[in-house]
Amino acid sequence: MAYNEKMVERIRELLVLQKKVEEKKMFGGVCFMVNDKMCVGVNENEIMCRIDPLIYEEALEKKGAREMTFTGKPMKGYVFVDDEGIKTKKDLEKWVDLCLDFNSKAKSSKKKK
Repeated sequence: MAYNEKMVERIRELLVLQKKVEEKKMFGGVCFMVNDKMCVGVNENEIMCRIDPLIYEEALEKKGAREMTFTGKPMKGYVFVDDEGIKTKKDLEKWVDLCLDFNSKAKSSKKKK
């Protein structure tokens, strides 16, 4: 299934003030890299959020949130959020803000040349 183009545009609008944003197609969707680090993405009709692992359990209690399990195991610090959790601009902003907050602390996985 293709990713939700409207959701990509909604996130793009929220990241417009960030200095270094790159969009990459991966995992059948789009990932927004901020400062060379995976930050937030769109996969089908939900978003993927990279958040602080310290708030992971709390985040899972929010409406629409679920574990991200690409390998069969939950990936602590990554959650999927479906339409229920991001209906309004304010809802989406809260999730994107959590991603941006962690982005400043996250380590880059970019390989050195």
